Amino acid sequence: MNITLRAGERFFINGAVIRIDRKASIELLNEVTFLLEAHVMQAEEATTLIRQIYFAVQIMLMDPTAAASAAPLARSLIESALVAYRAPELTAGLKSAAASLVRGRNFEALKSLRALFALEDKELQPLAKTPSAA
Repeated sequence: MNITLRAGERFFINGAVIRIDRKASIELLNEVTFLLEAHVMQAEEATTLIRQIYFAVQIMLMDPTAAASAAPLARSLIESALVAYRAPELTAGLKSAAASLVRGRNFEALKSLRALFALEDKELQPLAKTPSAA
């Protein structure tokens, strides 16, 4: 797999943080766990159920030593989201992410979850427009 990175960009590989000082192309020759900086979510951005699941899975990728504690949290959050959300696209995506986690395909799970952000926002939008009782 080839990855092209810009100057100053960071990426995470097998738990290590690597910063590139100039534009570079890197070829990964074996199976590694990696995450590009552009896909890293900050804790304060994990404001919805799917984003919280994403954050837990992200922790599993960035810090393999934390995977044992983050995995049960991700599974629990997926169960909560499956109860909370009814949209078929959301539930199918959540089930796909859960299946990826079971197979140890954490990066695949992140991709599935990232694709659900807009759907979740759409699902939650009517709730945001509901007038609050005074």
